[in-house]
Amino acid sequence: MWGYADLVLIPYEKADAAANLRPRGNLSDLYPRWLGTRELLLHGRDPYSSDVTREIQAGYYGRPLDRSRTTDPTDQQGFAYPVYVVFLLAPTVYLPFAVVQAIFRWILVAAVALSVWLWLRALSWSLTRTEVLIWIVLAIGSFPAVQGIKLQQLTLLVCALIAAATAALVTGNLITAGILLAIATIKPQLVGIFASWLLLWVVSDWRARSRFAWSFLLTLAVLIVSGEVVLPGWIGNFRAAASDYWQYTGGGKSLLDVILTPTLGRVASAVIIVLLAAFWWRLRRQSTSSETFAASIALTSAVTLMVIPTFAAYNQLLLLPAVMWIVRFTPALWRETRGRTMLLLTAASVFWPWVVALVLDLALLFVPQAAVLKRWAMPLWTTLLIPIVVVAALILLVRKPAAQVNRQ
Repeated sequence: MWGYADLVLIPYEKADAAANLRPRGNLSDLYPRWLGTRELLLHGRDPYSSDVTREIQAGYYGRPLDRSRTTDPTDQQGFAYPVYVVFLLAPTVYLPFAVVQAIFRWILVAAVALSVWLWLRALSWSLTRTEVLIWIVLAIGSFPAVQGIKLQQLTLLVCALIAAATAALVTGNLITAGILLAIATIKPQLVGIFASWLLLWVVSDWRARSRFAWSFLLTLAVLIVSGEVVLPGWIGNFRAAASDYWQYTGGGKSLLDVILTPTLGRVASAVIIVLLAAFWWRLRRQSTSSETFAASIALTSAVTLMVIPTFAAYNQLLLLPAVMWIVRFTPALWRETRGRTMLLLTAASVFWPWVVALVLDLALLFVPQAAVLKRWAMPLWTTLLIPIVVVAALILLVRKPAAQVNRQ
């Protein structure tokens, strides 16, 4: 997969950009956040302002975007994050961005590897060191991880924070779990549904679980108030920047919006959320040590990717607990015809990118590069399908009684 990215995907993107006169700078998704942080903390400038946005474009694209040029990208690369993300990036503001890039690349690699270990703990799944290493290699070699590391996406760090929060929760460290989940809200769209389930779980046994809610809410309050201190009125600026972001990146479409049309997608998302909430309600009194609680974590993470208003591939690292849960209970699914069908669909969808990437890599040895580049999109054909088949397989699993699953 890394060979495909370096030898096929990136050369195609460079050739396509050159042919269409599209600018290419550092193309690091970290850069807008880093520059906004530096300008705010060192110079007191509003990172959401149009002036800072144009400076971001100069680094990200190599020059500010020109609306009169129809070939210029539509993504303005504004600072569309909650302002408290600057507290995470503050230690980097005195470093050259090239140094920050190099450091952050390895931080993201470590975050993906750590996520595997943390999700295994969260799901209470004990594996040998060799098995854990296999999971880590597959995770780092997946297209979502490769794309996220190449783009330097903070999503990979957020996925690790969510995994750490869940692992802390399962091991009884409720205060730590709340703090980590609050920090993960630098990507609120990835955390919102997850946090809603955990807060319902807390309310269902307030006396025993309230420490999680208090630590989450107090940490979030501290982040919001601290953001107000460094940039008064930041919430309004963030809302405007987020609104602009959804508009210039395609209207904030979810995966279901893309597959079904926006109208049907919103209806389907609403139905799925209602069904998920009903599932939560049934499990609200379960302890974190129960397998049904682990199943709720896996299903919630997978459903999140179907309904949030973005379908970028790097977000699919949040599918790790769901895929782990399916692999763990493969025998329970394989014994039934429907389950066997869903397993085969899921396996085909997940393994397709690796198989086709390998074929394209090998084709470069025998076929002119220009011919291979024309097939650049083939490994990505199942990207939109993967969350759907994973959710379908999980639904078949969670509908089976726990005793039956364990016995099988």
